[in-house]
Amino acid sequence: MVGQPLPVRAARLMAPAREQPTRATQLLNFVLFQAAWFAGILGAANEQPLLGTMAVFAVIAWHVSVSARPLDEARLVLAALGVGAVFETFCVQLGQVTFHSGQPEPHLAPYWMVAMWGLLAIALNVTMRWMKRRWLLAAALGAVAGPMSYAAGVRLGAATFINATAALTTLAISWAALMPAMMWLSDRFDGVATPRG
Repeated sequence: MVGQPLPVRAARLMAPAREQPTRATQLLNFVLFQAAWFAGILGAANEQPLLGTMAVFAVIAWHVSVSARPLDEARLVLAALGVGAVFETFCVQLGQVTFHSGQPEPHLAPYWMVAMWGLLAIALNVTMRWMKRRWLLAAALGAVAGPMSYAAGVRLGAATFINATAALTTLAISWAALMPAMMWLSDRFDGVATPRG
């Protein structure tokens, strides 16, 4: 803070403090996130990707509608969907993983997988809020949790690794960069916390 220009320091000091989400809100967010994640994965695994995707978007829509500033949360979800579409298509192009359903065009990411990025977005300002501006921690968590999430999807039958070692290595490196980027986006589009006072 010492090295910042005076107007930046003054703006930060004058910015209103923000009320954090309550424990009840965090718990509900976590439960709905997990339920929608399983719905999306199991829908894809059972060749019903549209049903799983509808469940994911129902939870996203509910989250946005009850947020303090729905427009900011909607922007975060849209940004996450864009990042997800690009990254998942990159993964498809690498040929390290194949998806079993929900992929109308074989060179593009399956739509249910892109929807999962919108689902991730609803947790960033609630249950993952503790990671805000902790860039190294976000990178470390991304490097571990990102590949674990994909591996869980593979075990549940939604996808198959062509070369598990190569795929998990790629995912770990990618998510070490992606998670801090997602936290930066959540800081920019925080529609959950409300100004105090």
